[in-house]
Amino acid sequence: MTTALLIIDLQRVLCTGEYACHEAEAVIGRVNGLIAQARETGTPVIFVQHEEDGWEPMRRGGEGWQLDDRLAALPEDRRIFKTSPDAFHKTDLDAALRDLGIGHLVICGAQSDFCVDTSTRRALSSGYDVTLVEDGHTTLANGALSAPQIIDHHTLILRNLTSFGPAMSAKKAAEIRLSAG
Repeated sequence: MTTALLIIDLQRVLCTGEYACHEAEAVIGRVNGLIAQARETGTPVIFVQHEEDGWEPMRRGGEGWQLDDRLAALPEDRRIFKTSPDAFHKTDLDAALRDLGIGHLVICGAQSDFCVDTSTRRALSSGYDVTLVEDGHTTLANGALSAPQIIDHHTLILRNLTSFGPAMSAKKAAEIRLSAG
């Protein structure tokens, strides 16, 4: 089965400064390790970027909207631009994955409780097998729970979503072995 690495919303505004997610630098380091592995194996790398016209830091084209500078992104990597927590909603992600013959997604990024969770569920409901990078997604505290609590909670919930049909797993970045086909 052909795999793609899907990196969600690791954008400047969520990785540095006031709105920086929990341990963003460490998450980016682990994601970069997966990107390097993807490059070695010919696994497609797809970056998803969220945009919100009503919130200046996430306005498309703005400084905060850009991918974090520490990411090992290349100009030829596929970019998907979204306006909801669902990377598939009103985007060409599904068509792009089908064109590439992708059946398995390795998902990482921000934010665990919004875009990572929603996009993982949508991928499963769309028939894709999913591996969540359990130490490769992050978020912010929400006033009720700390960021580590949210991350752990969503990893636990997502790991156990077996009723969709496709395979669902969660693994640490160091345990993941990518292969294009």
